Amino acid sequence: MNKKPVIAVVGRPNVGKSTFVNRLAGARNSIVDDTPGVTRDRIYFDVEWQHKYFTVIDTGGIIPDDEGEMMISVFDQAKIACEEADKIIFLVDGKEGINPVDYDIANILRRSEKPVVLVVNKIDNPQSQALTGEFYALALGEPQGLSALHGSGGVGDLLDLITEDFEADEETGGNTAVRIAAVGRPNAGKSSIINALLDTNRVIVSDVSGTTRDSIDSSITYKGREFVIVDTAGIRKKARVDYGVEKFAVDRAIRSIRSCDAALLVIDAVEGISDQDKKISSIIIEAGKALIIAVNKWDLVENKKSGTINQFEKNLSNEIPFLEYAPKIFISAVTKQRLNQIFDKAQEVYEQAVKRVSTGLLNKVVKEAYMLNPPQSVKGKRLKIFYATQFGTQPPHFVIFANNSDLMKDHYKRYLENKLREAFGFFGTPIRISVRERSDKK
Repeated sequence: MNKKPVIAVVGRPNVGKSTFVNRLAGARNSIVDDTPGVTRDRIYFDVEWQHKYFTVIDTGGIIPDDEGEMMISVFDQAKIACEEADKIIFLVDGKEGINPVDYDIANILRRSEKPVVLVVNKIDNPQSQALTGEFYALALGEPQGLSALHGSGGVGDLLDLITEDFEADEETGGNTAVRIAAVGRPNAGKSSIINALLDTNRVIVSDVSGTTRDSIDSSITYKGREFVIVDTAGIRKKARVDYGVEKFAVDRAIRSIRSCDAALLVIDAVEGISDQDKKISSIIIEAGKALIIAVNKWDLVENKKSGTINQFEKNLSNEIPFLEYAPKIFISAVTKQRLNQIFDKAQEVYEQAVKRVSTGLLNKVVKEAYMLNPPQSVKGKRLKIFYATQFGTQPPHFVIFANNSDLMKDHYKRYLENKLREAFGFFGTPIRISVRERSDKK
């Protein structure tokens, strides 16, 4: 899945793992909150230090003897992260001192036979460095003291230590993978889809809505092309979202939409199309992202007939007519029906989103469209189109130079958009059309 070295960060809840990972990654990627157990899944971040590139895995807080279903899943996620990792950072709390759980985790890590670096967090000043001494009792070598929150102490020294045997690579920083963000309402099956695609328990799946809180990246190679698929928190109606961790998770899901190459809108086939599905699709369009609609749980649809898919597509067209251009796939995370089509469609819509049209051909199509259906005059004034050019991609953005921008009505923009799609495709991606005024003389 990833050729770069992998480092897993583990420890009991609330010792500062996510703050530490954010410090390494140089951004507030993981959700940080004083509530224990905020991070539930393992979350991957790429880090660069002195031209050495590696991946850091943030994991949920471990409590080995906790028998709760969710905590068992968190523990399993941490164990999988340790199995994937080349090295493990064991983070402990310097202010609180050694906790009995720390001994249990240390015993587990010794059995893993992986290189372990013991890091004592919350060492906020030189005077508190003495607090690291008691952690020699964990028998994991010399403790490294630092403050993840303030960035003080030995963060740089720690990075030097953990990357000392990594090879420097000037070229690794580029990323050509197609980034897919799986979005939708809670419990639509996003995590189940990703686990089925990766054939592993990559993210925690539960019937409890809101299980996924962070946006979680997973890399996979399909037909020789690398994809990064991002599992996001289910986006509920704003009025139902409590301030705090859930709000941050929803904000992160929206941010994942804005940073993706293609959004995978997951709709529950049993529950059908909801107002929230429409709202999420509007967020995707406003962000200008390519889109695939995945109707999940198709195996649960009763009384299937040959026309069932056609009927659902008609319902989609009626309920969300502005997504007519988006490809629809009918899948099942349980039976893995048509799952590989996600990558095929993502590649297709990404290519459409980055497509460029030659200026000459573009103007020929716009001119023909104008001649076939010239706009009606408004108060004796008629729109004149002088010239068109493509301004950008992702989404394809066209600028039309005309005599009066006010004369370009929305319905005529939609007409031109349809003509552009007829001529050049652009399926799966929104199109932007802007109008700039230019006088007849110019």
